[in-house]
Amino acid sequence: MSSELCVTGKTEFDFYKRESYRLAAIDRLDILDSPRDESIDRIVRLVQKIFTVDIGLVSVIDAHRQWYKSRVGLESSEIARSETFCKFTLESGELIIVPDTLQDSRFREHPNVIGPPNIRFYAGAPLRTRDGHIIGTVCAIGTQSRKFGETESSILTDLADVVMDRFELSRLAATDALTGALTRRAYKEACNQAISLALRHGHDLTCLVFDLDRFKSINDTYGHAAGDGVLIAAADTVLQNLRDSDIFGRLGGEEFAILLPYVDAKGALSVAERLRTAIAGMEHSLGPSKVQVTASFGVASCRGAINTIDALLASADAALYNAKNEGRNRCILWDGDADGARFARAAVLKAGAILYNHYGSVVDCTVKSLGQKGAGLVVTDTRTLPNEFTLVIGADGLKTSCRIISQDSRNVEVEFC
Repeated sequence: MSSELCVTGKTEFDFYKRESYRLAAIDRLDILDSPRDESIDRIVRLVQKIFTVDIGLVSVIDAHRQWYKSRVGLESSEIARSETFCKFTLESGELIIVPDTLQDSRFREHPNVIGPPNIRFYAGAPLRTRDGHIIGTVCAIGTQSRKFGETESSILTDLADVVMDRFELSRLAATDALTGALTRRAYKEACNQAISLALRHGHDLTCLVFDLDRFKSINDTYGHAAGDGVLIAAADTVLQNLRDSDIFGRLGGEEFAILLPYVDAKGALSVAERLRTAIAGMEHSLGPSKVQVTASFGVASCRGAINTIDALLASADAALYNAKNEGRNRCILWDGDADGARFARAAVLKAGAILYNHYGSVVDCTVKSLGQKGAGLVVTDTRTLPNEFTLVIGADGLKTSCRIISQDSRNVEVEFC
């Protein structure tokens, strides 16, 4: 790997150190891109009702974006970290109240103030872990300027504490409340044990990753309750077609993973096709409409350096991206390097920066996996990225040239040049 240490000043070094600890706290809680939680949704509805505001949010802020765990009154599910109001709450670590955004120099030129949704009031309480790291916010946002007294400030802070308590409890859960699949953390723990056995005894083991195609349109058209019903039905169908020894987990909103012990790549592709056909054959009654939903599958086998659950998921994800790019509703087997070196990497959560145009263009990213020969990155939008760029990971003092080997709208897999 061609790399060099970045030269940084003490202030920049301290920032990266604090940020690495903060991201580690988020990683420990395993919240990012997790499924909806009715308890958190209920708190957001309370924020909206108690403070009579247009928008209520519970958010988590990673290295490049603010992701909304729950939201009311807002369409988008995330926003670039550089554009969010809550970056000021994150930086200060304190409750921030802005009675009138037009009178505050930090906000008055913001596109969401001078244009839709025309925000005039903002109150953001930090989500603080027990060891003091700020991982996100609970926000009350309105389109009318208003006062926000001590009592209201105290209530919003208390609600933030309730959210943090819920996050801590959710970390201990083993089963996803909606679908009955294992939670992401419980799934990975079970897979680690199965992989250890497979490596010790030399038997086959394969991982499937799948998600429901264009699922966002179901939620947008028919509502989240209808979307939940589709997820439940799809999960039930999958469970009916698996063996007791197979491990089934929910990774995110509409994304699931299955580990198949004693099954090689050819057999796993057959399983994936059977599941794909079963899901596509379902008919969902959504109001007056009958809707069919399809799924795309990525398949990767345990072999060579692909011998951890993170490496298996990364490889299966790469195959899933290919399935999406080739038109969806299909199953693709990862056919990368025989030794799997590109995907022999550990799961991480680090702040990174993508540099191109002779360092004139900078895009913040979150590094999700990292190894000797490559990395998995997440950005707000991949469309503007060139095929080759420089990746900087300040916490590791890493600066290296990269080449994209696969991508979708938000995720980028790169190999180091």
